[in-house]
Amino acid sequence: MLRSLKIENFRCFQNFELQQLGRINLLVGENNSGKTSILEAIYLLTDKNNLESLAEITLSRGECVLSNDGVGELDIRHLFYSHEVDISSSFSISSSDITSITLSVKRPSKRITSNPSETNTDLENLPELQGLILDIKWLGRKNIALPLSLKKSLPLDYTKYINRSLENLEARTQFVTSSSLTMPKMTDLFDQVVLTADEDLVTEALQIIEPNVERIAIISSEKSRHDGSQRYDGSQRYDGLRSGFVVRLADSKQRIPIGSMGDGMWRMLGLTLAMVNARNGVLLVDEIDTGLHFSTMSDMWKLIWETAKRLNVQVFATTHSDDCWKSLDAIASLENPSEDGIMIHRIEKGKSHSIAFTERQVAIAAERGIEVR
Repeated sequence: MLRSLKIENFRCFQNFELQQLGRINLLVGENNSGKTSILEAIYLLTDKNNLESLAEITLSRGECVLSNDGVGELDIRHLFYSHEVDISSSFSISSSDITSITLSVKRPSKRITSNPSETNTDLENLPELQGLILDIKWLGRKNIALPLSLKKSLPLDYTKYINRSLENLEARTQFVTSSSLTMPKMTDLFDQVVLTADEDLVTEALQIIEPNVERIAIISSEKSRHDGSQRYDGSQRYDGLRSGFVVRLADSKQRIPIGSMGDGMWRMLGLTLAMVNARNGVLLVDEIDTGLHFSTMSDMWKLIWETAKRLNVQVFATTHSDDCWKSLDAIASLENPSEDGIMIHRIEKGKSHSIAFTERQVAIAAERGIEVR
């Protein structure tokens, strides 16, 4: 588990620290205070499988450009505090507990040849250099150097080389954005839990929204997983529709598409699938209360809390909702929630550290009506 987090020159943070991290960490604060950026920083730090996390966080914000030949490129300048890409651009994310990652823009020390290898990601085996490289350093791992284009952007194809070479590593981090997961992602995650004990947990989660749910299944074929999707030129990104998942209700003989049961069902399905696939890792959720009525939040937190303990998952989530943080009181007011703890962190724009609230302080604030947002 992460016990602390330090961010330097990433997004809106020149210097920022999170201390007193617990099993569940809820980030609160005003708009544009940097809550989502903190989740992105943790994603880059803990998702060691590949560079998919780098592509996801840039594409989700629309930070992409087209090269002269129409190929999609990641506009990485906005990852840096200065919003500029030059040889002085660099940011780092670290934890005193386990790891660190640093991304720096440099001039290459070697000439890059053509015909890139799909499995070898050394600098000399990538396509011809245009002038600058993005140097990526993980603690305890070999450095990766990726050429930047003439636009000082990162071609998406380069990240695929890295992904293939690291595909044998276990994924431990799941990121649920404010717009929830795409249909293809949901399908892939469900494939990992079907006919396992975790499938019952998914059903239990849906019962928080609709108590009559008896079972969930997916009926889409491999081809139909992408049916109805839109392809965005330059990003190579697919956003699937809510098709394929169906549920059976106790009082009905029909299979009901989950998309017809409201945003809350889809959100809860995504949260639970992401959590059970983050075993021994990290779950990141932006605006966790999206689509959920306040009356369901206490049960949602109880499910997340019990599952996080059982599967050894550390949770980081954001919210703007007063009901959302107050509903944590149902867990925080327990006599001994856990030695790992439940924490609320208030993020204030321009401040170099968060204001942390422990379980006891959360319970007192909820009882006395003290605002922590």
